[in-house]
Amino acid sequence: MPVLNRVAENHSEIAEWRRDFHAHPELLYDVHRTAAEVASRLRDFGVDEVATGIGRTGVVGVIRGRQTESSKVIGLRADMDALPIVERTGAPYASTVPGKMHACGHDGHTAMLLGAARHLAETRNFNGTVVVIFQPAEEGGGGGLAMIEDGLLDRFGISEVYGMHNLPGLPVGRFAIREGSIMAATDEFRIEIEGQGGHAAMPHLATDPVVVAAHIITGLQTLVSRNVDPIRSAVLSITTMEAGSAHNVIPTMAKLTGTVRTLDEAVRDQMQQGIETLAPQLARAFGAEARITYRRGYPVTVNAPRQTGFALEVARDVAGLDMVEADVDPTMGGEDFAYMLNARPGAYLFIGNGASSDLHSDTYDFNDDAIPYGVSYWVRLAEMALPLR
Repeated sequence: MPVLNRVAENHSEIAEWRRDFHAHPELLYDVHRTAAEVASRLRDFGVDEVATGIGRTGVVGVIRGRQTESSKVIGLRADMDALPIVERTGAPYASTVPGKMHACGHDGHTAMLLGAARHLAETRNFNGTVVVIFQPAEEGGGGGLAMIEDGLLDRFGISEVYGMHNLPGLPVGRFAIREGSIMAATDEFRIEIEGQGGHAAMPHLATDPVVVAAHIITGLQTLVSRNVDPIRSAVLSITTMEAGSAHNVIPTMAKLTGTVRTLDEAVRDQMQQGIETLAPQLARAFGAEARITYRRGYPVTVNAPRQTGFALEVARDVAGLDMVEADVDPTMGGEDFAYMLNARPGAYLFIGNGASSDLHSDTYDFNDDAIPYGVSYWVRLAEMALPLR
């Protein structure tokens, strides 16, 4: 079955919802306008229950099927928050909020799930219950975990969860998925190096933390190139360095921050241990000290085998056999849907956004041509997971 006719007919209206969200971006948990719009539309659609304030500002809609003999409950999730970026798309619906923009397509994700919720509430061609989940604070705030801790999965009896994200470079009308790790864990670290300051013309009387920092930067790269199994994946990037304030003074302190991305929990442990061991040892070799602060972020996003196979089947039903990639390469970006997949089996897939700018860039825009495919995927997933008797 291709894109649903009713969905295609509503394409322009759903695109208008998306553009309204795009023009009014909100960050992290402060998605009050977006959440209110979502909750209002769900009530207008006639969903059976609308719950707000889940995980602070999350919204949940419950839709019961025409038949309810099945006790199965599936969750469909979209994210609502934007990013602190100044938009440069020049679109007529560009951000009206200075310094904020929808640079990751969450406006599109929210609009597509709303479109699916309306269709499912109108037709109810399924046996069981569908829960639509609109999550705040995906961009670094852990909103998915906050919703779980607020009782999302248990309160609504969700047994399986599914997520979707647009992917620039993947043609519109195509989907991509893989079993197992599809997105990386996202950890952060900070290294404070303390030496002994002095006159820049007399380095022998000081312990230069800048030189120590340089050796630590180089040394940490060997954790990936010489410690991690080359068949497995890890990324370590130093992203900031702070030291000194004058051209003729050797500073006392230098600070480094960075990120670690891994697709395997064992490699994740190995990288953390390596940083916490290697950096202090290198510093001591120069007579300095290094203090490490390591913060674990989102876990690895892992697709369950059975649910991945099912999501693949649904995507092929919508787009066609040759339009779905079944073993896409994983990405080292992170996704807090991982928390939901840790708590319930499910699957996360990519939907094509065409030849757009990259995610998190100031010229990125969600491609409205993808809307009918995304909405149809959600609808068919519900109908195929909960078939009528």
